[in-house]
Amino acid sequence: MTDCGCDKAKAELEEYLHNELCSEDAADIREHVANCEDCRSELRVGVAITEVVQRACRESAPEELRAVVLTRIRAVQSGHGVLAD
Repeated sequence: MTDCGCDKAKAELEEYLHNELCSEDAADIREHVANCEDCRSELRVGVAITEVVQRACRESAPEELRAVVLTRIRAVQSGHGVLAD
């Protein structure tokens, strides 16, 4: 990354959080975040959201909800159901 300003750092923050950047770009983001409170705050929010989503994905839906959702999916797939708002 030649210019790691706030715009560039924020644009690549999602990829940075998921370790999807090459090592050079990740190092640029780390350096920028270390020196920029605004981007550091954005990173903290991104980390918090990522952790909440990861935790939620590990939990199973309640059995009653799973049954309702599967019933609706089967009804729509068979052409006998219409999804309601």
